[in-house]
Amino acid sequence: QVQLVESGGGLVQAGASLRLSCAASGRTFSRYAMGWFRQAPGKEREFVATISGSGGITYYADSVKGRFTISRDNAKSTVYLQMNSLNVDDTASYFCAAADTTAQAMRILRPGVGSWGQGTQVTVSS
Repeated sequence: QVQLVESGGGLVQAGASLRLSCAASGRTFSRYAMGWFRQAPGKEREFVATISGSGGITYYADSVKGRFTISRDNAKSTVYLQMNSLNVDDTASYFCAAADTTAQAMRILRPGVGSWGQGTQVTVSS
């Protein structure tokens, strides 16, 4: 199991940017594919972006493609989510996840599988 702690959420206006960070414990960080997921009130948790252990492969949900960028720094055991051009539909709790799988397979990672952080709230006002 990997311990994950997210940070960087907040309240911003539409059009603004935020960068989320997720710090992981353990010495085998590069072994894990990492992902960001989000859950809005009354909705199911959804895939946002995933990245392979090396950082060379990434996947994005269509709703964030071109606006969000996932990256990782294996030396710091940290994964990031740069979010630009935020809109009100991006309002949600954002969760970081780690799993010993591929970035592709991680897109459908279910809660309870792999390791998950506690989440950080992102609120976008119009």
